[in-house]
Amino acid sequence: MNRLFCNPKLEDIEEKVESGERLIFEDGLRLFESNDLPFLGALANQVRQRLNGEKVYYSINLHLNHTNVCTAHCVFCAFARRPDEAGGYIFSLDEIQTKIEEAIHRFHINEVHIVGGLNPELGLDYYLEMFRLIRALSPAMFIKALTAVEIDDLAQRSGLSWAEVLGQLKEAGLNGLPGGGAEIFKEETRRKICADKTTSKNWIEIHRTAHRMGIPTNCTMLYGHIESVADRIDHILRLRALQDETHGFQSFIPLAFNAENTPIRKIGEDGGYTDLKVYAVSRLLFDNVPHIKVHWTTLDLKMAQVALSFGVDDVGGTNLNEKIMHDAGNETPTDLSEAALKRLIESAGFEPVLVDSSYQIQEK
Repeated sequence: MNRLFCNPKLEDIEEKVESGERLIFEDGLRLFESNDLPFLGALANQVRQRLNGEKVYYSINLHLNHTNVCTAHCVFCAFARRPDEAGGYIFSLDEIQTKIEEAIHRFHINEVHIVGGLNPELGLDYYLEMFRLIRALSPAMFIKALTAVEIDDLAQRSGLSWAEVLGQLKEAGLNGLPGGGAEIFKEETRRKICADKTTSKNWIEIHRTAHRMGIPTNCTMLYGHIESVADRIDHILRLRALQDETHGFQSFIPLAFNAENTPIRKIGEDGGYTDLKVYAVSRLLFDNVPHIKVHWTTLDLKMAQVALSFGVDDVGGTNLNEKIMHDAGNETPTDLSEAALKRLIESAGFEPVLVDSSYQIQEK
């Protein structure tokens, strides 16, 4: 490690990191309690370089938020509309085809990210037809779609098991699941922010089921609202335990709470100091997840660039047409080009590598 950054209070943790020894809950607490941000960044960067060298991964992806109609009442959400509420929408399959075709022809996307609300009007057949349509348009497209919360909702409404729903979706073209809906696993906190969503236990079990079926997934954590530091560490370690078992998580994505336009906007947002600490500590605790991804629409492009020196090795995608974070007041671009994303990576001193969520390197 660069000895320009030295912290005697955390020397034992540094020794663990250098030897590859697993950090425990108490180590996570001490790291979060430390205000030595340069040291945390240097330590996380050491792990990042060990795993991924100077490579930074990215994709050319379209966000397809097919509906914002949702029966859940999450206090951190500005995207959802209740059934029959003004402003609710559903994309028809024809509209979806037009959007996918345009994104393929204009931007040469290699991945589509599909999440939406828990809409009682949309049955399993809608999603099966959607995936078949996308697969017909682009056989090589990586279809990353539907959070565990959406899978649970579909299973309940269709009278099928999670495995049966996932099996049909996989046959129709699904490649992987996003990590959304995890929010915070600590049950007391989760009930306060998203009581209508599937439980933390069920979220984990749905991802376990997907992994056993050969469906890779991502995992996330929503931070910066009412959760405690202990809640964050508990969340990460539950994910780490599942990864020990299944090895199915491709990346971990911390999601910063965007407060504007949400029911709990008065609590405000944490700043960049917390953002960088979360990324660094996540990289140090997650010794079994290969990639830490920054979802730059929850921060901004400059902060995403800085995060590359705090354990992050994946800047996600171009995130074309992202709505969920922008409805919460985020002002980042909605049509970022591949060239701009590559410049962001290169100007930070790293090597851009085009992939999709399988992390298979792609040639253009």
